[in-house]
Amino acid sequence: MQPTTGQSYNVNADTVAGELAAALGAEKLILLTDTPGILRDYHDSSTIITTLDISEARELIESGVVGGGMIPKVNCCVRSLAQGVRAAHIIDGRIANALLLEIFTDDAGIGTKIVA
Repeated sequence: MQPTTGQSYNVNADTVAGELAAALGAEKLILLTDTPGILRDYHDSSTIITTLDISEARELIESGVVGGGMIPKVNCCVRSLAQGVRAAHIIDGRIANALLLEIFTDDAGIGTKIVA
C-alpha cells in the first residue's frame, strides 16, 4: 500500500455530474441550481432562455451573457451532449417539484434545456 501524500483536489460537482451522465449513457443531465436557468440578463429572471443548442450555448459564454458560476454548468452540459447525452437541463432547485415540472413538460419546461 502506498502512503498518502495529502494532496487535495478541487473538483467541480457539475463537471463530475456531466462526465458521469456521459459515461453512463444517460438520456438527460439535470442540474439543480439557485437560478431559474440561463438568463440573457442575470438581473432579470424574465429573460430566461428556455431552449438552446450547443453552438448557442458556446456563443453565450463567449459573448459574456453566461458568466461566473454558470460557465462550468453550461460547459458540462455542452460536454455531456457532445458525448451522447440527449438533453441537459439547468433548473431552479428552489421551486417545489422543479424536477417533475421540467421532466414531464413536452415543450419548454421551467428552466433551460440544452440540446445537441
